[in-house]
Amino acid sequence: MREAVNLGDIANLSPDYLGFIFYEKSPRYVGDALDAELLRSLPPTVRKVGVFVDAPLPQLLDVATRYGLDYVQLHGHESAAYCQEAHQEGLRLIKAFSVDANFDFGTLAEYGATCDFFLFDTKGKQPGGNGYAFDWDLLAGYNGPAPFLLSGGLGPENATELLSFTHPYLAGYDFNSQLETAPGLKDVVATRELLLLLNQQVANS
Repeated sequence: MREAVNLGDIANLSPDYLGFIFYEKSPRYVGDALDAELLRSLPPTVRKVGVFVDAPLPQLLDVATRYGLDYVQLHGHESAAYCQEAHQEGLRLIKAFSVDANFDFGTLAEYGATCDFFLFDTKGKQPGGNGYAFDWDLLAGYNGPAPFLLSGGLGPENATELLSFTHPYLAGYDFNSQLETAPGLKDVVATRELLLLLNQQVANS
């Protein structure tokens, strides 16, 4: 998210999280368009997530403070030591990992003490936002140490499959490109319908 009107419209739908990309090479980079005061005025139930790729830790801290971020999502090659430093500075972390058939879930053990969530995304050419799903059956090999958010090409077209997918560590979903009308601009109607579907599933579970 980055456009004020669109951001307000989506926030009014009461999603659990809203994401803001602070990676300059992304077509969704917030640039100068994002109003820090607008973010600070969002309801506390809508948690603000800043997305970074291999950013220096001082930059991470500065942006998190300026925009009042609730979480920082690390979508690069950040080490466990880097996450430890960020955690010690008081940041709440979501560490993203690109998953394919060769991914070793055993490498995540050293991140468990410092990350609130992992995010499992499709392995592709970009650090994220590649727009297509990976084989969720690969997650059968994951048994901790942190809850995870599922990402990668999620949207209305695979909502039925998404709602049938279960995992003991699944904590939520990350929707992006499949709900966009343009990079950084979300389709309000499609987002509303998808959130209604998800909330109905939660209410019936």
